[in-house]
Amino acid sequence: MKLYYAAGACSLSPHIVALEAGIPVSLEKVDTRAKRTAAGEDYWQINPKGYVPALQLDNGELLTEGPAIVQYLADLKPEAGLAPPNGTPARYRLQEMLGYINSELHKTYTPLFKPDTTEAVREERKAYLQRRYTLLEQHLAEHDWLVGEHFTVADAYLFTVTNWAQHVGLDLSGFPALLAFQQRVAERPQVKAAMQAEGLVKAA
Repeated sequence: MKLYYAAGACSLSPHIVALEAGIPVSLEKVDTRAKRTAAGEDYWQINPKGYVPALQLDNGELLTEGPAIVQYLADLKPEAGLAPPNGTPARYRLQEMLGYINSELHKTYTPLFKPDTTEAVREERKAYLQRRYTLLEQHLAEHDWLVGEHFTVADAYLFTVTNWAQHVGLDLSGFPALLAFQQRVAERPQVKAAMQAEGLVKAA
C-alpha cells in the first residue's frame, strides 16, 4: 500500500496508525499547493479531491478521508487494538470521537493556515477551537486516552490536529490535561518514527 502525505498534515494520523499496527506502507510526499507528487505525478489524477491523505490499496483502489483510512488500517490488524471491534458500542464511541475531531477541530483550523484570512476571522476561529477543546480537556483530566483504556486511532488524530496549534498561534496553556496528552503521545516510539520520517523532528 502507498500513503500519499504532506509533512505534518492530517496524513500524519494514518502514518502513525500504520506504524503502530505494524502495517508496511510506502510513502509518497505530495506538494499540496502545486498538486504534484515527489515522483512528479499530477496529484489531481491520483486523487480528484486534491488533498491528503490518500491510501492506494494493494488492489489499486484509492481510499481517502483520514477517519476512514485509520479505521481501515486498524481493522487490518485488530490484534493491535487500535480500534474496538465493528458493531460494538465502543466502536461507535470511536467514530463519535473521530467525527468530533474532524468537524469541530480539523476544519476549524483550516482558515488559520490561509494568509488571506482576516484577523477578525482568525480570532473567532481560535475562540471556537478553545471552546471545543474544553470538552476534551475535561475528558482527558480523568482519562489517559480518548476511547477506552489504551491508545487508539482517535488519539493519533487528535495529536496530529492539535500539533497545528503552535503553527497558528493558538494558546493552549489553559489546557494542562490536553498538553499532557500531547506529550504522552509524542513519546510513543512509533509516533516519533512517523514524525522523524516526515522531517518534523530530528532523530535522537
